[in-house]
Amino acid sequence: MTTNVSRGGSEEVASKLRPVHDGPRHGAAEVAAGIFASRIVGFIRERVLAHYFGTSEAADAFRSALRIPNFLQNLFGDGVLSGSFIPVYARLLGEKNQVEADRVAGVVATLLAIVVSILALIGVLITPFMISLIAPGFEGEKRLLTIRLVRILFPGIALLVMSAWCLGILNSHRRFFLSYAAPVVWNLAIIGTLLLFGGRQAQLDLAVTAAWGLVLGCFLQLAVQLPTVFKLLTKFRPSVDIRSKHVQNVLGSFGSVVVARGVVQISAYVDNMLASLSHAGAVSVLGYAQTLSLLPISLFGMSVSAVSLAEMARSRGEGAQTSTAESNEALRTQLERGLRQIAFFIVPSMTAYMAVGDVVIAALYKTGKFSQNDIHYVWAALAGSALGLLPSTLGRLYSSTFYAVEDTRSPLRFAIIRVALTTALGYVAGVRLPRYLGFDMSWSIACITVTSSVAGWIELLMLRNRMNDRIGRSWIPWSFLWRISLAALVASAIAVGVRILLDLWMPWFPPFLAVVPIFGCFGTTYLGAAVLLRIPEATSAMNRVTRRVRRRH
Repeated sequence: MTTNVSRGGSEEVASKLRPVHDGPRHGAAEVAAGIFASRIVGFIRERVLAHYFGTSEAADAFRSALRIPNFLQNLFGDGVLSGSFIPVYARLLGEKNQVEADRVAGVVATLLAIVVSILALIGVLITPFMISLIAPGFEGEKRLLTIRLVRILFPGIALLVMSAWCLGILNSHRRFFLSYAAPVVWNLAIIGTLLLFGGRQAQLDLAVTAAWGLVLGCFLQLAVQLPTVFKLLTKFRPSVDIRSKHVQNVLGSFGSVVVARGVVQISAYVDNMLASLSHAGAVSVLGYAQTLSLLPISLFGMSVSAVSLAEMARSRGEGAQTSTAESNEALRTQLERGLRQIAFFIVPSMTAYMAVGDVVIAALYKTGKFSQNDIHYVWAALAGSALGLLPSTLGRLYSSTFYAVEDTRSPLRFAIIRVALTTALGYVAGVRLPRYLGFDMSWSIACITVTSSVAGWIELLMLRNRMNDRIGRSWIPWSFLWRISLAALVASAIAVGVRILLDLWMPWFPPFLAVVPIFGCFGTTYLGAAVLLRIPEATSAMNRVTRRVRRRH
C-alpha cells in the first residue's frame, strides 16, 4: 500500500528497521486469506445452525454456552500470546537468538497447558454459577441445557489455547496463513455433526451432540498446526523454568494483557448478559449480528494488527542500536500505514451493513425456522454494531502498537473504561429505557449494539491520545477519510438502487443469489470511485490486478 508521509525521512528510517521484503503487506494478505477461508466455512456453519435451531431456546442455550469457553480461550490464548508472548519471542528472533526464543516458547507452552487445564476443571465444577452471570435471564430447562453444554465444551479450551500458542509461533516466523485457516477444520467438524444428526434428533438433544462435535473440532484445529510448529522450534522442550528474564517479561505483562486484549470478548459477554434480560430469542439475534460484524474486523483489522505486532516487535530487535527518535519515527510510519489500510476497507463495510445489511442476512440465514421478522431484528442489531467497526479495528491496531513496545498498562486502563461504559449504557438504553417508554423489546438489541459502539469510539480516542504522547501525532489524514467516505456512500446508493430494481422486476430472485449483483455493484463502484478520487490504496490495488491479468495473457 502507498502511504503519504508528511515527515521528511520517515520512510528512510523505517526501511532500516523493517525486513528487506515487504512483510506487512504480504503478511496481511496471508492473514486475510486464512481468515476469509475460515469465515466462509463459518458462515456455512451459521446457516446450518440457523436451519436447525432458528432463534429457539436451544439456539440461545448453545450460543450462550459458547461464550464462556470462547471468552477464556481468547483471554488465555490469543490475548496473552498476542500481547505478551509474541512481542518478546519475535524480538528474540529479530536479534537472531533462536535458542533463547525456543526456551521461552517451551516454558510458555508448558505453563499455558497447566493453567488452562486447571481452569477447565474448575470451570466444570462452577458452571451453574457462571451461567447465572452470563445468562441471568435463563430459567428451567433452558438453563439446565446451557449448563450441560458448557461442561461439555470446557475440555476443548486447553486445545484451543494451545492452538493459539501455535499461532504465536507461526506469526513470529512470518507463517501467517496456516494458523488463521486452521479454524476451517473446527467449523467443518460442527457442520458435519449437525448434518449427520440434524434429521434424527430433537433440538435439545442436537445441541448436546453439536457440542461434542465442537470439541472434536478443537482437537483437529490444533493437530493441523503442530507439524509446522515443531519444524520451526529446533531447540524446543517443555519446561517450567521461569528464571529467564524474557520469560519473566512475558509473565509480568500477563494480567494487564488478559483484561486489555480481551475487551472485545468482555464487551460481547456484557452484550450477551443484557440480551438475556431482554426477550426470548434475543441472545441468538445478537449472535447472528455479531457473526457478521466480526467478519470485517477479522479480515481487515485482525490481519493488519497481527502482522504489524510481529513486524514491530522484530523491528525493535533488528534496530536495537538506533536512537529513540528514529525508532519512534519508524513505529509511527508503520502505525499510520496500518491505520489507512484498515480504514480503506472498514468504512465501506460500515456503510454496506447499514444500507443493505438485510440482503446478507437473508442470503445467509433465511432458511428453515429463520423468518422475515428475524431478518429485520438482526439487521437492526447489525446496523448498531456497524457504527463501532472503525473504532474496534483501529483500536486493535493501537493496542498492538502498545504491546510491541511492551506497554500493557495503557490498553488495560482504557479497556476497563470501555467495559464500564458498555455495561452502564447498554443496561439503560437496551433494558430499562425500552420498557419505560413501552417500546417493543424485540428492538432492544439494536440499542445495546449502538451503546457498545459508542464505548468503542471513546476507547479509541483514549488509545490514540496516549500513543500520540509517546511517539508523536499519528492518525488518518482527514482528506483521506472524507474521500473514502464519499466513495462508500456512492457505492451504498448504487447498491440500494440495484436492490430496489431486483425487488420490482424479479421479486422471485432468491436471497442467496441477490447478494451477488448487489454487493458486486457495491464493490465495483467503491473501487472505481476511490480510483477517481485518487486514493492511493485503490490505485495500488488496481495496478496489482492489472499486472496479474497481463501475466496470465
